[in-house]
Amino acid sequence: MPRTHSCGALRPQHAGSPVTLNGWVHRRRDLGGLVFLELRDHAGRVQVVVDPDARDAFAVAETLRSEWVVEVRGTVRVRPPEQRADDGSGAVEVAADAITVLAAADTPPIPVADGGNETSEELRMRYRYLDLRRPERMAPLRLRHRLIKAIWDFLDDAGFLQIETPLLTLATPEGARDYLVPSRTRPGSFYALPQSPQLFKQLLMVGGADRYFQIARCFRDEDLRADRQPDFTQLDLEMSFADEDDVLDLNERLMAHVVHEAAGWTIRTPFPRLSYRDAIDRFGSDKPDLRFGYELITLDATFAGTAFRGFAAALDAGGTVKALRVPAERAGELSRKALDQLEAHAKVHGAKAMAWLRRNGDGFQGPIAKFLEAETPALLEVAATDGDLLLLIADRRSLACGALGAVRTALRDRLDLVPDDAAPSFAWIVDFPLLEEDEATGDWTYMHHPFTQPHPNDLERLESDPGSVRAQAYDLVLNGFEIGGGSLRIHDRATQDRMFRALGFTDEEAEARFGFFLDALRYGTPPHGGIAWGLDRLAMLLAGAGSLRDVIAFPKNVRGGDPLTGAPARVPEEQLHELGLQLLPTDADGATS
Repeated sequence: MPRTHSCGALRPQHAGSPVTLNGWVHRRRDLGGLVFLELRDHAGRVQVVVDPDARDAFAVAETLRSEWVVEVRGTVRVRPPEQRADDGSGAVEVAADAITVLAAADTPPIPVADGGNETSEELRMRYRYLDLRRPERMAPLRLRHRLIKAIWDFLDDAGFLQIETPLLTLATPEGARDYLVPSRTRPGSFYALPQSPQLFKQLLMVGGADRYFQIARCFRDEDLRADRQPDFTQLDLEMSFADEDDVLDLNERLMAHVVHEAAGWTIRTPFPRLSYRDAIDRFGSDKPDLRFGYELITLDATFAGTAFRGFAAALDAGGTVKALRVPAERAGELSRKALDQLEAHAKVHGAKAMAWLRRNGDGFQGPIAKFLEAETPALLEVAATDGDLLLLIADRRSLACGALGAVRTALRDRLDLVPDDAAPSFAWIVDFPLLEEDEATGDWTYMHHPFTQPHPNDLERLESDPGSVRAQAYDLVLNGFEIGGGSLRIHDRATQDRMFRALGFTDEEAEARFGFFLDALRYGTPPHGGIAWGLDRLAMLLAGAGSLRDVIAFPKNVRGGDPLTGAPARVPEEQLHELGLQLLPTDADGATS
């Protein structure tokens, strides 16, 4: 008989109704001549009572073990008030008339019914299909479903067209290494898995699609972190005849709708906008967490002409002195050991050193306090309260801001600076530099990608002063994470040629790599712009998860491996031969020799 109800859907109004349930045995208990089963399916759990009078059902029930798959036929009845677990399925039980075993199960290698958090993540990933039986593990995937459905509903109503783009394509520069796929029919040639659908969505604008979106699978061969995976999912969208305000406004309305539908939150729009330079100067990051204060302070004027050699050298070289003030009421929680740990954290992020000063009356304590007698009056105005702590880094602007910004984030976590009831904090970061200089080579490279439209007021300086040119680019940040990024795109051939030359491409190199795209720009390309959201990262934040791996059905581990399937793995020699490939010898660490 087909299943009539889900376990978690039964309610007191079903009392007296015959039902057929399918699911897993969550627990089994023998008590006073009765057998009690907790039956579990995707919707929840319900208690099943098996009486000895139902002889066949009782005989089967005595053999059952946890995680066996069964069919139960019986009648719903209301549980006595003192036994009700809740007002949902816990308020009723099913008196079994018949039980059929659909599949027996070995003892699971990881706990399903109880605990599980103490089980190693690697083992849980190896048996991910068992881990997903736990409601708390499946909940992020349910949220992810609601998130994607809300995106579809909103964009469909807004006139967007969902269009799929190729997964086997040509390698294009996107800031990371490509995953390459060898071609059997063209030996020596390779496809690349897309890092994003960037050029295809721009070509769709050339083709007149006007408003496009896609829930796109993308691939990047880069080192992994808690918020990165080698294969990931993004919302990709593009709009023709749109300026920056159009794109940002639509995305704010879309985000408000998605967050409300997926997580039940109501968020305020419009989102604040910070220039890239302002974000770096104030928070030391282009993805600042705005849920707490602790803004960076510039002390260049205070230390102008200082005799303290460490700070003077940085300023003489065109650098800066940045400080972070920790108020007295929290500074007392930072011991000398904690300060040493924060300095080590700053060094990991490039700082040569981090100094500290703790206000003590009308002076300061700290390793460098005795060298700053001339600067003390000005510093007392910054550390206005007895016990205030100043953390200081002097170096190149980007390095000093970045390292102290990392310390700010570390303080957030160490001092628990974000209130439990803090609202989610969205913000736009705008006016990025178009190009940045590679410190190792001195060459210019793109900040986002080479198809980003330069700011029209800066375009004339693209050749003479490329570092000063702003991009019409924007990132969307949430609680210290970048969750989206996009730009207006170059839509004329002449500007795209100039951009490639600024990046060091010869005309011949640009034609060889991007000829198909450059050719398209000759045939009437509308002004257009778009964005991509990191759906995995957004789902992680909305679910309150600690890692992307928690919101992906079958994730990779931190080494890029799949504990479930064993990928990546060797392939047979005959398959390599068919593709015209030969492997180089490798050492014990897997490096080619």
